[in-house]
Amino acid sequence: MKPTPFTFLLILNAFAGFAQTRNSAVPVVAAYHNTWVGPLVSTPSHNKVDAPLMGNGDVTMCVGYKGDVLSYYLSKNDFWQLISPKTLSRKDNVSGPRTAGAVNIQMEGFDNARFTADQRLIDGVLTSILTSSDQKVEAKSWVSATDNLIFIEIKAVGKAAKVTIGLTAPENRQAKLTKGTEGNAFWLTRAFADSVDIVTEVAVALRTIGRSVNTFTIAPGEKAVLAIAVESKFKQQEPLEYVLGQIKKVDKSTPEKQLAKHKAWWQAYWEKASVIIEDTVLMKAYYQGLYTMAACSRDPKFPPGLFGWVTGDDPQWAGDYHLNYNHQAPFYSLYTSNRLEQGIPHDAPLIDFIPRGEWYAKNVTNTRGILYPVGIGPLGIEVTRNHPRYHNTINEQQGGLFFGQRSNAAYGLLNMAQYWRCSYDEAYGKRIYPYALAVADFWEDYLKYEDGRYVIYDDAVHEGSGADKNSILSLGLVRNAFSLILDLSATLKIDQNRQAKWKDILDKLSAFPVQERNGKKVFRYTEKGVDWWPDNGLGIQHIYPANAITPDSDPALLELARNTIDDMKRFQDHNTGSSFSMAAIRVGYDPSVVFNELRKYALHTYPNGFQLDNPHGIENSCTITNALNEMLCMSAGNVIRLFAGLPAGKDAQFNNLRTWGAFLVSARLTKGNVSDVRIKSEKGKVCTIVNPWPDKSVRVTRNGKSGELVSGHRFNFNTTVGELIELQWQ
Repeated sequence: MKPTPFTFLLILNAFAGFAQTRNSAVPVVAAYHNTWVGPLVSTPSHNKVDAPLMGNGDVTMCVGYKGDVLSYYLSKNDFWQLISPKTLSRKDNVSGPRTAGAVNIQMEGFDNARFTADQRLIDGVLTSILTSSDQKVEAKSWVSATDNLIFIEIKAVGKAAKVTIGLTAPENRQAKLTKGTEGNAFWLTRAFADSVDIVTEVAVALRTIGRSVNTFTIAPGEKAVLAIAVESKFKQQEPLEYVLGQIKKVDKSTPEKQLAKHKAWWQAYWEKASVIIEDTVLMKAYYQGLYTMAACSRDPKFPPGLFGWVTGDDPQWAGDYHLNYNHQAPFYSLYTSNRLEQGIPHDAPLIDFIPRGEWYAKNVTNTRGILYPVGIGPLGIEVTRNHPRYHNTINEQQGGLFFGQRSNAAYGLLNMAQYWRCSYDEAYGKRIYPYALAVADFWEDYLKYEDGRYVIYDDAVHEGSGADKNSILSLGLVRNAFSLILDLSATLKIDQNRQAKWKDILDKLSAFPVQERNGKKVFRYTEKGVDWWPDNGLGIQHIYPANAITPDSDPALLELARNTIDDMKRFQDHNTGSSFSMAAIRVGYDPSVVFNELRKYALHTYPNGFQLDNPHGIENSCTITNALNEMLCMSAGNVIRLFAGLPAGKDAQFNNLRTWGAFLVSARLTKGNVSDVRIKSEKGKVCTIVNPWPDKSVRVTRNGKSGELVSGHRFNFNTTVGELIELQWQ
């Protein structure tokens, strides 16, 4: 899907500083705005990637403008057309997220007016301004962070404005649309109830506070306030009755009360953790990524699809959960950023698909465990089954679209592993254990033991690349899978009798394949099959996000990794941008190069932070966030490294970044000097850290009381649950 071409200006506001104390570093994200200069063309046929974005993690909304109509497109993470495996022989449609509808505000005399918009990242409030030859209208809008309510305030400036409010939805012969009025509110419902196995329905109700008609004139200086309620059948058995009840409760005082609750939620969100560096471009991108994920990811059963925001019924790739990195990538940064609530939704569709994955494992590879196709939806739905483009091709097996890859389910473990390692939340561990065990079961059966090593056959490294041997991606994913299952098993005391087999697989899994290119040894994509790929970075994803190489890996392996990064240089690659910089930072590639490439990446965006000309939706939202966290506070391999990836001469500070071992870490770097190192231990694990002050002894202070003196290149110390550790050099 190509973004709609239009001219806009991205304005990066000046860095306005931070509220800082010794124990906090809360960003004044109000300093950062997104600015659009239009016209912002409204074209909902596929999906907009350039629009202003609002949402509360369940209800999402974006804006378009065309002619004399300002449109607010409404979507909901749990509103899909859901066709289950029982009816997947159908060829005329596929599952996918669908739009709930749109609020249209038609303004007389504003045909093709000048459109501008400004959005505050601190709370997502958007102010749109339409200017004609002699009139101006301002529309301030936000999606409540605490309730499924939306407010739009329309204000006439200088001259009266006549407006007409309407609710619409796309025509779709498979969607049942009903519309009506009740009192001074009007409403619509959309439902997919025919030829589906899971009925879905969404209801929208709208009322203009204090007005009884949908066409009216706004006097100069006056404002009209629209209140919109949105809900689905998954949340309320009778969604229409519910939204009408909600909208009836709204009075003139409601918007102000809701806005106060809304701002309080966002303030708490920003206070969870923060990063400060001396670069306004990267700072804006850092917080914009976290804003985006807060706006579209909070429903624990329904994560955002490929695009996050849906403006029509035909998003490209069905808007699905694409499992060979696209679904996973937006979530990479949330765990180290201490935004666990936004990370939770990632898991649900993967866990819900287990029964279907077991069927594929049995019928395609004759193994235990789970085998996943490339595209799934929520609640066990398979989006890509019997895909008309690939039906009866080698890319399809038993009706499932695999492209020859065996790695999709293991890919799904990456974020689960990161959540677990950063929290050691045993309730979470128990929840993901069945999925992790199913992945381990599959690979136990699928791996072949030959000549003292475990080998992977018939597994395409790239979609449709063929029957590759020892895909470097899968070799990394399998290492992650068995490392995770061993950790889960030991911590939860489950299946301890199986640990010897899992350790044997880890010890004897085939080494990463190597080749020579341009006079240097680099990684090969497979041992036999694809050697290199010209425009995709799968050859580095065993480093990150698979975490199979850390700074403590063999020096020869790290040199191979740096050589590979240097040969590829795919920092801006459409399919690799979300992981390439992380891999480079992880293996010690030149920090100045990475930093400069990140700036280019951050500038190559629409105002809403989506990458220019990249059709993959929200996957790159938190690329900068993830990379900066890694630069400032690495912890892969359970060793904390402070500021190890930051270029020399840069000052920085971070507060409450989450690391492996369930530690919340804070520190400051000023003119090369590290200070204010604080580590809060959530689970009482042993903490290992590379000495921030080489060749100096370090005093450990525990809950304000002076403790032991430690020294060395790296050192470790015991902690207790909830203990606050401070480190100071002596």
